[in-house]
Amino acid sequence: MAVTVKKREGESPTALVYRFSKKVQRSGLLRQTRSTRFHTRKINKNMRRKSALHRGKRSAEIEKEKRMGTFWK
Repeated sequence: MAVTVKKREGESPTALVYRFSKKVQRSGLLRQTRSTRFHTRKINKNMRRKSALHRGKRSAEIEKEKRMGTFWK
């Protein structure tokens, strides 16, 4: 999807660049490009479950350390 802007008669280069950038923003091309810039692999169900269990366990440990006064961050 290409965005084209032609210079109008008597239009300054600054105005042309401003008009082009607005057109790119409205088209959603920039957002799409940024989202596809880095490919992230989908994590399978088992790994998501293990990660959630680990986060829960670690947060419980941190809370315990905070109550004991031994947590330093």
